[in-house]
Amino acid sequence: MAKKWQEVQCTLHPDKGGILWDLTLYVPTVLFLLLWGLKLWFGGNETQGWMAYGLLFLGFFFLIAGGNRIGKRLLLLPGAPTALDITPERIKVKLKGGNKVTLIKDLRFFSDLAGKSFGLTGMDNKGAKQQFVLYAKQFNEGEYDKVKKALERYA
Repeated sequence: MAKKWQEVQCTLHPDKGGILWDLTLYVPTVLFLLLWGLKLWFGGNETQGWMAYGLLFLGFFFLIAGGNRIGKRLLLLPGAPTALDITPERIKVKLKGGNKVTLIKDLRFFSDLAGKSFGLTGMDNKGAKQQFVLYAKQFNEGEYDKVKKALERYA
């Protein structure tokens, strides 16, 4: 029996080209915030101490957020999705750590306007909300459009 267009299975690959944008975005931002914060911490007067706290917090926040984004884009983190299995009833997501998440309720599909990535949210069979961001370069040629077409019913 032939597969319907709503049923798609695919394997994701690391997006090595996409991290160049992330590195050019996060590295200068993190360096600027951390260096400026350290300058105010050690060289500023006592009234500028509150600003050093804020800048250092933002620097470490963007360091963690950027590292997480790059780690998931390169499929290095255990929570990074490595495969999708889409049917009209559910969406299975295989994670790098070996776990499988089955989204069965409140499925939502969010596509960006540029068409380079999309978000997928839903409740798994344990009742926990799960969220994933997938990038076009992680899919094989032509699979990205098939996946988006299969997921449009959840938009």
